[in-house]
Order: sequence, then C-alpha cells, then structure tokens
Amino acid sequence: MKNRTAECRVVVVGSVNADLLARVARRPGLGETVIGQSLTVSPGGKGANQALAAARTGADVALVGAVGDDEYAAGALSLLRDSDTDLSAVASESTSTGVAVITVGPDGDNSIIVIPGANGTVGREAVARHAGLIAGAAVVVVQMEIPRDGVEEAARLATGRLVVNYAPVVPIDPDVLRRADPLVVNEHEAAAAASLLASGSPDAAPLAVGTEADCAQALIEAGVRSVAITLGERGALICDGPGRPIVPIPAIPVQAVDTTGAGDAFVGALAAALADGFTLEDAAGMATSVAAYSVQRPGAQASYPSVETTL
Repeated sequence: MKNRTAECRVVVVGSVNADLLARVARRPGLGETVIGQSLTVSPGGKGANQALAAARTGADVALVGAVGDDEYAAGALSLLRDSDTDLSAVASESTSTGVAVITVGPDGDNSIIVIPGANGTVGREAVARHAGLIAGAAVVVVQMEIPRDGVEEAARLATGRLVVNYAPVVPIDPDVLRRADPLVVNEHEAAAAASLLASGSPDAAPLAVGTEADCAQALIEAGVRSVAITLGERGALICDGPGRPIVPIPAIPVQAVDTTGAGDAFVGALAAALADGFTLEDAAGMATSVAAYSVQRPGAQASYPSVETTL
C-alpha cells in the first residue's frame, strides 16, 4: 500500500513494553523448572506493536503512551523511531518501562506475563493532553494494557473511526465496545465482550452464543458497530454492521515459528488499511496477510513486514 498523508493518520493509544522472550523445548508445568534455549530482549507492548504494524504497512502513525527512565526505554522505542512513527506523545516517566515476559514453545505458541510499569500512567489526564492529536486522526486504535480511564478517554476524544482491540479482557465501559468500528477480538475475547455487553461485567459467565459467527452476530445485536474476530490459523471473520452478512476471511497457510504479536500485526495493518479507505472486508484480508507473514519469523515487532515487502 502507498504511504498515507497526515489526513489519513492513525493514532494508537496504548502500551509500550520491552519483551523478554525465552525459548524452551516445552513450557513448564505448575511448580516445574525447565532449562531454556535462549533469551532475547526486544521492543513490544500491544500499543507499540500495533503502531509499528500500521507504520510498516504504510500509514502515517502517532503513538500516545509512556516509557520509564530505565535501560529498557530506548530499546522499547527503537523500531518505532526507525519507522518514522511520531513519538512526541510518548511520555518519559520516573518509573520502570513496561515489561512482558514471554515463553515460546517449539510449536510457536506462547504464554505471557505483563508488568505494566510506565503504561500504568497513561490514564485519563495523560491521554487528554493529546486531545487534538486524537481528535484529528482518521483512525484511533486502543487496547487494554493501559488504565481503563485512559482507554475510555481516548474513545471519547476520537472523532474518526475507532478500532478497539479488547485484549486483555478487563473491566471497561460497555459503550467503548459499542463505539468500536470494528471491535477486534479472538474467540475468547469475543465471548467475554458479549458477556460484558449483556451484563455490564466481563466477569459474568460467558454467554452460550454457539459458533464464532453466532458470537459476531450477538455482538452486532448488542450494539457494536462492526466486528472482526481473529481465528489464528483459521483466518478471521467480519461483520460490517447490522443487517450485513458474516464474512469469513480465509487464512494463508504458513508454518508458524512464533505467534507472538500476530494479533497486533493484524490490528495495526487493519487500521492502516481502514485509514486508507479500504472496506472492512478488504482491510481484514490485508491484515490476515500481514499476520501470516509475522508468524513465520521470531519475535513481535521484528517479524512485521515493511511496506516494500511482497506478501
């Protein structure tokens, strides 16, 4: 895709982490110690990942977030700087940079522990300082690795299209999910979102909504503007609003090496395509291609294709 202009800017409001990625022959069980194969430190965080994926797909991107004043801060922003992402709204706080400890097994699947650090400072007041930047964006992207009131403020300030990645599942104002266009979730997050919209609490028992298509329909009927459900190696499905069909987006068959950050690759590429005027169906197809490319390479941000890459 071509480079965007400032009028097509994507603004991501979210987390910035350093990823500590340990490769193991098998992930340990409860109370068990295993010998790891390698450890790498690389930039991550759902907000930063999504911003980089959007930038590498060709979008003009700004990130609203925070890092600490420690040794991880510069590295956490390094690839974003290289991609010319606008980092003027990333604060430097007197605390630690967020850290994610990731364990990756031989099948490429992962388990993750996140320590928020500076991400915990990106609340309502911090987000409101950048009201003009957010209001001027064609697409605003939020996830759930910053404080709830920061996400809610970003959603309130957005005048363009709002992409909500309900991950991880946390308490949030249901109206944030209803304003999503689209709400991007995996199968488990979709069920949690349906429960939240039905009961007002993400801790409610998951609704019995049947298939993923049934869940997408339930979300639309609960007031969500549009939905994209990611299904891993099965691709994705989308619904572009009330009365619109549920459309499957086929996966690209690949051999997964590491699935870390694949969902964020999807969200960032989706946002870039939407900012450029693509339909949700076409944008989801492009995003699926970017995610498939990313799982064939280790790590999160380093695995994302650049705008010059042929997918």
